[in-house]
Amino acid sequence: MNPRTRKLIDADKECLWHPFTQMASWLDSEPVVIAAGEGFHLIDTEGRRYIDGVSSLWCNVHGHRVKKIDDRIRDQLDRIAHSTLLGLAQTGSVELAEKLVQITPEALTKVFYSDSGATSVEIALKMAYQYWRNSGEPDRRKFIALENSYHGDTIGSVSLGGIGLFHGIFGPLLFETHFVPSPHPYRFDGDSEQCAQFSLERIEHLLRQQAEKIAAVIVEPLVQGAAGIIVHPAGFLKGVRQLTRKYGVLLIVDEVATGFGRTGRMFACEHENVQPDLMCLAKGITGGYLPLAATLATQEIFDAFLGDATEHKTFYHGHTYTGNALGCAAAIASLELFEENDIIASLPEKVSLINNALDRIGSLDYIGDVRQCGMMAGIEIVQSKTTKQSFPCENAIGAKLCAAMRPKGAMMRPLGDVIVLMPPVAIDPPTLSELLDIVTDTLQNDLPAIVEAL
Repeated sequence: MNPRTRKLIDADKECLWHPFTQMASWLDSEPVVIAAGEGFHLIDTEGRRYIDGVSSLWCNVHGHRVKKIDDRIRDQLDRIAHSTLLGLAQTGSVELAEKLVQITPEALTKVFYSDSGATSVEIALKMAYQYWRNSGEPDRRKFIALENSYHGDTIGSVSLGGIGLFHGIFGPLLFETHFVPSPHPYRFDGDSEQCAQFSLERIEHLLRQQAEKIAAVIVEPLVQGAAGIIVHPAGFLKGVRQLTRKYGVLLIVDEVATGFGRTGRMFACEHENVQPDLMCLAKGITGGYLPLAATLATQEIFDAFLGDATEHKTFYHGHTYTGNALGCAAAIASLELFEENDIIASLPEKVSLINNALDRIGSLDYIGDVRQCGMMAGIEIVQSKTTKQSFPCENAIGAKLCAAMRPKGAMMRPLGDVIVLMPPVAIDPPTLSELLDIVTDTLQNDLPAIVEAL
């Protein structure tokens, strides 16, 4: 280890508090320190290269040090880095909003900026709540969400989250939300269609009983990411949209993780031709360069906030860096790259490569389930393929497997004992094949040895 790496690790342990990290374990570890990126690789302070197998937490789209995005940000720096949207307009935020309205479902016509996935959801839930209040139905204060859902870490978004490990401790701070079972075919006693129907029936039961008190239903469309890449059965999303229309409640789709090509389309909603009332975007919106988020709303929702100042219908919400000029510049460049490089049309070949690898992996020992939606995949490790029993969490199988992939040149991060495969959307097929070979080799050869050593 070179002296610079040692100094950085020591300073990190002295000063930093890492997210979603048990710091006692971190302080006993020798972490990798990333110093640079190039294309679809991360480079550490020792000069070692790793394929970025989880897109730097699901946000990188076109790779690292992409000339077009780099140049656009530099050009913006020569103009202005930031100016407020409170009482002013700004060129980049206007241009990006126009592009977002053009590429998202046609019912969405208005863009409200923030700076993270959590804040985009926080905005959506506040918009939904105030929409009903402005419309003369103040009793609509409740939300319906899926169990095992994840919508961010602000108090409002945590209130809509259903992962007990993350959210349980904050229970006394949260508002009440109605949770219904996730449509998770692997953990359901029945086929996929029955699984979807079971969850839809639970949603309808709540709506039948309490529709006049429900502001909105919120879902991660097609894939629940943080829950372990739970892929919903076909037709479930469309079924939710039909129920919300039937009972007159709003539908919020959280496309923070699924947007910008992750599911094989630009947005997951496109797979089932769903038109939501509110859509939350973040992560890949800037290509993974800068923190930016957007909440898109229909004209009907926007119009409910219009009125004389004395009516107090204004949406009193905002962020200092709302519509940040640098973030908008990166996002515009990223969207142009989608068009110039025909990214969406390039996805079927790569989706097929992942699918073929998962077919091989699914037959290996201790692999309970493999699931995929486009460029998003999860590989669930279990003690028994027959009973689907998981390993005790203290065995940390997923973490050990991802650590075993690092010397082979892949940077991965698990969700418990689910190995998450989510490479940058624009990754080239040879690099993707190399990543898949590393994952397959590790599960085939290292996993049995790790289990045997328990």
